[in-house]
Amino acid sequence: MNAQIRSLFPITEHTVYLNSAAVAPLPTAAIEAVNWQMNDVATNGTRHYSDWVATKGRCRKLLAAMLSVRDEQVAFVRNTSDGFSTIANGLTWNPGDNIVSFAGEFPANFYPWRRIRDEFGVELRLVDEIDGRVDVDSLIDAIDSNTRVVTISAVQFASGYRADLERIASAAHSVDSLFCVDIIQGVGACGFDLPALGVDAACGASHKWLCAPEGCGYIYLSDKARGRVSPTLTGWISVDDPWDFVDREQGLRPTALAWESGTGPASLFYGMEQSLKILTETGLNNIERHLKSLTDQLCDSIDSSKYEIVSSRADGEASQIVCIRHRDGLHPNAIAAKLDADNIIVSPRIDRVRVAPHLFNTSEDIDRLIAALP
Repeated sequence: MNAQIRSLFPITEHTVYLNSAAVAPLPTAAIEAVNWQMNDVATNGTRHYSDWVATKGRCRKLLAAMLSVRDEQVAFVRNTSDGFSTIANGLTWNPGDNIVSFAGEFPANFYPWRRIRDEFGVELRLVDEIDGRVDVDSLIDAIDSNTRVVTISAVQFASGYRADLERIASAAHSVDSLFCVDIIQGVGACGFDLPALGVDAACGASHKWLCAPEGCGYIYLSDKARGRVSPTLTGWISVDDPWDFVDREQGLRPTALAWESGTGPASLFYGMEQSLKILTETGLNNIERHLKSLTDQLCDSIDSSKYEIVSSRADGEASQIVCIRHRDGLHPNAIAAKLDADNIIVSPRIDRVRVAPHLFNTSEDIDRLIAALP
């Protein structure tokens, strides 16, 4: 977006990194903060323990603002898979229930529901991808009065398709179903107003568009979701007063923090805070506009005789991810390897190559990619 932002990311000095949909590079401030906390432990032990807890709280506040939700509605877990497992395992299932989702979901938003299918005999209804899109009409048609959960990604990992969450939420709520969303491929590249979109529960993690260290997963639980999902993995942090080691019958916290079982990775939260501050100060709306400019440039410049754009670029469906497919069948792994040799990093995904720029990328990076594509 500008030279100052780019200078925060050391990887830009030697690599065109277009793979933030997998793992985003860390800014220098995050690395320094992680190291500071580790050195603090080495030098001072637990003397500053309260500061570690406060840092986690500031991360919660920054993340909640990105989602337009209350701080108390956000809980930290290990990763996205843990988040969906927490929700799936915390619901009560009955014979005849069904779950509606998309067949191309990232596995973090599939295996927890597959377990429910196999364990309780619940029907798992999956709609197929059509031309790089989720057919929302087919998804909605699969919802009926026995649908307990509708779950989908805000942005699809293998196509970049951006779902009409508000429309899907309306259909889910018409049968009193819980609407769950995987937001890992969106938050940080854009902001979300989860309540306005009708999202009841959401899961994600820190290492993609948030540009933060791996290991800081999170869940959002609306008041409605908290009333239906029971905490199934609880610990000493889950209760009203964790520091009261005598009262073993005290209740769980009346917020999403009841879903936090124990202490988290303090050093990683120090890094996460710095990354979230950079994104917040830059402005998620500014980042979204910048990424639209870069992806539009990519789609306008690519040689259409050699590459097909798989990702929908329609209004409301386009995202910061663009997936392309070689028209003559050159394997995505071969394309990614050739680009890697030129210090350009992308991801092969299924039969396509995924390009995912972020705030530190420039139009010159896109030009280099276009010039290097085999």
